Formats: sequence, structure tokens, C-alpha cells
Amino acid sequence: MKLRFFEHFDLLLLIPVLILITIGVFFIYSSRIDSSGVLVSDEYIKQIIFASTGLLLMVAFALFDYRRFERISKYFFFALLAVLLYTLFFGKRVNGARSWIGFGNTGVQPSELGKIPFLLFFGYMLEKTEQMSSLKRFLLLCLVLACPVFLILLQPDLGTASVYIPIFIVMCFVAGIPVRYLLLCGITAMLMIIFTVLPSVEEMILKRTLPILAVLRDTKLRLIVIGAVGSICILSLFGYVFFKKRYFYWIAYISGIFSIALILAIPAGKVLKQYQIERLIIFLEPDIDPLGAGWNIIQSKRAIGSGNLFGQGFLKGTLSHLRYLPQQSTDFIFSIISEEWGFVGGFIVFSMYITIILRIAFIIKNTTSVYGYYVAAGIMFMFFYHFIVNVGMAMGIMPITGIPLLFLSYGGSHLWTSMIAIGILMSINYRRLDFNTAF
Repeated sequence: MKLRFFEHFDLLLLIPVLILITIGVFFIYSSRIDSSGVLVSDEYIKQIIFASTGLLLMVAFALFDYRRFERISKYFFFALLAVLLYTLFFGKRVNGARSWIGFGNTGVQPSELGKIPFLLFFGYMLEKTEQMSSLKRFLLLCLVLACPVFLILLQPDLGTASVYIPIFIVMCFVAGIPVRYLLLCGITAMLMIIFTVLPSVEEMILKRTLPILAVLRDTKLRLIVIGAVGSICILSLFGYVFFKKRYFYWIAYISGIFSIALILAIPAGKVLKQYQIERLIIFLEPDIDPLGAGWNIIQSKRAIGSGNLFGQGFLKGTLSHLRYLPQQSTDFIFSIISEEWGFVGGFIVFSMYITIILRIAFIIKNTTSVYGYYVAAGIMFMFFYHFIVNVGMAMGIMPITGIPLLFLSYGGSHLWTSMIAIGILMSINYRRLDFNTAF
């Protein structure tokens, strides 16, 4: 019985996770040491508690047959929407976003924990809609995505909301949704963001207005352009239906992307705060506001560069202990690791993440369950996206979006989410050759 209990746990997946969590605790401790060598916070103790409870959650989900979630996932998803709606009106405001619920100094972030019910329900929807036409299936799946993302953006929490979209695209891709639909979704989202931030780019970086961008500043002119481009899209659709010419389809496709992006940029500009817009563009030229919006990126790059090959030594990081680096136990934990452990420390972190990603790829390849295949693919890209965006943010090559580095950054919500995801992956791997339906 004891042997069968331990068979549920994939050591090749568990060991790098435990190594990352341990490194995270050490550097959360280091991040709270001031220049006098005094510990100013007990965050590392809280992180140990989060990690311990996270391990219990991982064990529970590893032992539980993940296929049972398929039947009840819709209840979790609707519960997620209800909690997000509650958070929007009654949640705690932290760092400008009303995205937390709890009492006093303790709380959880529903949008972060909500990735698990979203993944489980979305995997269910992908399997249940396999017989639908591609277009109907894609539109229904877009509706599933839009519900939580819309509520999260209203908080507003751009960073967490941004994680759901690439997970959606990757899961749709492995489920066989046509690439042209996914490109439509991805390009529209990118153009929406670009159209939203371009006026601020004029003001902050170019220091002058460009006539071509007047359409983004003048509401009436924007509506005229939307009407014109939208009309081209509609006429092209009619042309494709009646004449069956392929070029009509692509004209409608391109004009549709532009018109939808221009429309969505209107509410996006109202929902996003000015500081969030500045975060999206300041990485292009952080020196234009070195003491303001560009401070984080500049200090992060300095910290990483000062580490050289072997770093300055544990607890000896200059910039972090002098408090030059904001949010150093959360968003910029990688910067502290690089400053104190240098390139070697960064390489260890990279190696652990690569090991996790490759192991998940093995699980995806070998599972016999379609549902498990979809869910594991979504989890793999969730880990990959968090890693790439956070490290890119720390290195100054991506915008600051507040996305944590999973297993390393301080915080209970994302650590619990990660450990639950690891437990689900272990459940999928253990039952990869089990052909029972488990219902």
C-alpha cells in the first residue's frame, strides 16, 4: 500500500519544483534584509507556510483522479465567475487593483487561483465541442475566455488577465482550432493594446504628435474609420459568399481585425490606468523617466548586471539591500537571485524550469486521455508564460505587468495555484495508461 501511495508522485517533476521553492524562500529572506543587516519582514516564514500548505494541496490533487473534474468543472467555473464578481465590488485594493479578498493582512487573489478551474473547464469544453463546426466552436470558446478575463480587467489586473489569453490560444491550438482563428484572436489583442498605448508613446517617447495617429486621439474620427473599415469587412464577406473568391475572405479577415481592435481599444483606454499604460511602454525607453516609471527596469537591469558570473554572494546584494529595487520579493525576485548568485544562479533557475517543461511535455505525449492532454498542455504553457514574461520583465526586454515568477516569488495564491497544477499533472501521469472513464 505504501509503495502504491508513492507511485502517484513524479520525482522528475517534484524535485525541480522543491528546488525552486527552496531557492525562493532563501531569496525572499534575503530581499527583506536592509543595508544594516536587519531582517525587516517575516515574509519568508509566511512563504514556508504557503509552501507547506501547497504541498498538501499537491498531494491531494495527485491522489485524486483528475478525470472526475471533467464532470464537475462547470460548477467550479461558475463559482469562479461569482467570486470574481464579488471581488470586483467588495475586494481589497492592492497596488491599484481590487483583486484580493480576505481580512486584515491576509487574503487570496481569486483571479490567480481561478486559473485552475478555468483550465479544467476549458479542457472539458474543448473535448465536448469536438463535433462542432470550427467557427461555432471557436466563438463558443471565445465566450468562455471572455467571461473571466472581462471581470479581471475591470479590477483592473492586466497582468493576471494576460495569462489567460495565451493559455486559451495554446489549448485551442492543440485541440485543432484552425490557426487563422487563433491568429485573429492574438493579432486583435496585440493591436488593441498597441492602439491603446500609442497616444502615450507620442507623449512620453516621441514628444510630438503624428498626424497618422489622430484617429486614436479624436473619437469622431475613430468612429468614422471604424465605420469605413467595418463596411469593407461586411462587403467583403458578401463578396466571398456570393462569388466564392478567396481574396474576399482575406480582405474581410484583415479589415475585421483592424475594426475589432479599434473598437476594443476604446473601453481598454478607459479601464487601464495611466500607470499601467506607462508600464506597457516604458521598457522601450526607461531613461525618459528614470526616477518614475522607468525606475524598476533600470534598477533591475543594474542588479542583474552587477552579479557577473558568480554573484556578490548570498545576503550581500547591494541594490536589493539598499532598497533600490522595488517589489523585490515578488515581481523582481529573479533580479536578486542574479545579483547575489550571478549567471550561475540564473542558469540554475533556467535549468529547473526547463526540466519542469520537458517533463510536462513527456506527460502530454504519453497520456491516453484527451481531457488530460488538453489540461496538461494548458498547465505547461501557464508555467512557460509566467517564466518568460517575468524574467523578460526583470531583464528589461518585456513590459512590467506584475506577473510573478512561479515557485520563487513571494505569495500564497500563485504558489498554491502552481502546486495544485503540479498535483493535477502527477494525477494525469499516474493514470496515463488507465483507460477507465472514472465517472
